[in-house]
Amino acid sequence: MTRAAAVLSAFCAAVLVSMGATSPAQAANTRVAISDFQWSNKTPHIDLGESVTWDWIGPDTQHSVSGQPDNATQWDSDPGAVPPHQLGDTFTIIFDQPGDYLFMCNLHTSVRGTVTVSDTPGDPDSDPGPQAPLNLDFLPPDLQGVYLSTPSIGPRGKGTGLNFSVSEKGTTAAEYFKLVKKGKRTVRVFQGYHEWSNHVGINKVKFGAKDANFAARPGNYEAQVTAPSHQAIDRTPVAPAQPTRATSGSLRPWRILVKKSGSTISAS
Repeated sequence: MTRAAAVLSAFCAAVLVSMGATSPAQAANTRVAISDFQWSNKTPHIDLGESVTWDWIGPDTQHSVSGQPDNATQWDSDPGAVPPHQLGDTFTIIFDQPGDYLFMCNLHTSVRGTVTVSDTPGDPDSDPGPQAPLNLDFLPPDLQGVYLSTPSIGPRGKGTGLNFSVSEKGTTAAEYFKLVKKGKRTVRVFQGYHEWSNHVGINKVKFGAKDANFAARPGNYEAQVTAPSHQAIDRTPVAPAQPTRATSGSLRPWRILVKKSGSTISAS
């Protein structure tokens, strides 16, 4: 071998040794957040024995993290029904077999991703990093298609059906105000309220029914239906006989004329 060939051979060997000495990037325990109907990382990569933690950071929280039947490891954050999670909830799975693991939300199957686990032993004590900031939603949902099944709540306070469509799961409320003449002015005086749990889409609830929270007496009333965000501050209770106005949510006023023989309601 000539001197030039020997030098070239040594140089190549040095390059190969140098390249071989470069260690691959280390994986680690990792976090995946669900927000706005998408994962923050759809393809997390970890090493053997490490974990993935899913975080519900909002504003949408009714999601599951469910492994699929073909996976070597099975898991489901919410077997059966999928309730709305609390903001900041977490779910962690440790992966002890290499491979690709498909995961998705059982309610929204397009919300999916894949965990890839290498066959390299990992560090189960590695720091996955902090949870992403919570994504708070203080905007009210979209409340549409509000109408009453009948124009009367009945002489005995049985109420009528209130129909509406809403864009978020949460609580819909109606506040009832008696319209009282004060000289030349008409003042709205708080008389009671009703609250209903609602789902996304079309809902029907009992409106104007007599109970501990509301009992209509003869007179003119106005009602306002609100759908505040489930993360907004709760409605501040209003003392009886105090004029008030709704402060948040999508509003729909209704005029109610309550007579001794019954009540009639019309949109205003």
